[in-house]
Amino acid sequence: MTESSIGGTHSRAKGLLSRVNLGQYIIYLAFAVTFVLFAVVLDDRGFLTSGNLMNILRQSAIVGVIAVGMTFVIADAEIDLSVGSVAGLVSVVTAMAISHWGILAGIVVGLMVGMLIGLINGSLVAFVKIPSFLVTLAMMGIAFGLAQWVTDSAPQPILKQGYNMAFGSGDIGPLPGLVIWFLIVAGCGAFVLKKTRFGRHVVSVGANPTASIYTGISVVRTKFLVMLISAVVAALGGMLYAGRLQSGRYQWGQGDEMNAIAAVILGGTALAGGRGSVLGTVFGALFMGLINNGLILAGLSSPQQQVVRGVIIILAVALGSKK
Repeated sequence: MTESSIGGTHSRAKGLLSRVNLGQYIIYLAFAVTFVLFAVVLDDRGFLTSGNLMNILRQSAIVGVIAVGMTFVIADAEIDLSVGSVAGLVSVVTAMAISHWGILAGIVVGLMVGMLIGLINGSLVAFVKIPSFLVTLAMMGIAFGLAQWVTDSAPQPILKQGYNMAFGSGDIGPLPGLVIWFLIVAGCGAFVLKKTRFGRHVVSVGANPTASIYTGISVVRTKFLVMLISAVVAALGGMLYAGRLQSGRYQWGQGDEMNAIAAVILGGTALAGGRGSVLGTVFGALFMGLINNGLILAGLSSPQQQVVRGVIIILAVALGSKK
């Protein structure tokens, strides 16, 4: 082979690599490497047992559901810091409504609370033009305080086993119900983001809102809807917490906003907007659940686990800023 042909091959390979955004695929590589590492190091602690693998799926499912909604928000170049507190508040009001009026009323009230919060967040962001960071930071405190206030910090038990089985405690065949919910939400989210006009509008507005206006896209409507979707999906997450843990508590969902953001960014959604991947978010959530499970099996204390998770979130933001 001549020197010129070698140089030409090298140039073509370099050009091909330059067109491939490796950042979009890093979550899949990270998940595979981490899984193999834990499988080797923690084999004697039961990491690869079917029970433990199902635990990873369960631990990832609710954060994964919330993260699907967050994918739309971040792809639209916004942020939602209130999702964890919304989940906690909805778990409480759902439990209280079930105890007074029954299962159907509890489901309706829970979704209505999520919708109301989404309407407030969306209106303030889209119409009043307040930055989503400030709006949802305030809403995070409001939702958390309300949940603690109306319950006087006491847990609200759910004694209706029909609700608990349907929303997190039961299994459907070999799979936990939580995983089925996760798959349904992820499938719907992936379809909407990739196959519908609204999904294309979300990505377009996130990439360049000014150009989107000139192409006839309603930036205000799109931003309003992504905030609404995020809150409603977070409400579903709160209802799943209530079903899985058979009670509503203001603490449920606490910290999930950071885990969801990390899962979304690790999954390939650009922090600055303009690109989103629900499949990547699914693996991002599974990766966070994998890390949590591995750290527990490794015997790390709770503070040590917090440190490691914090490092992962910083890495996620750093990777997201370079995509």
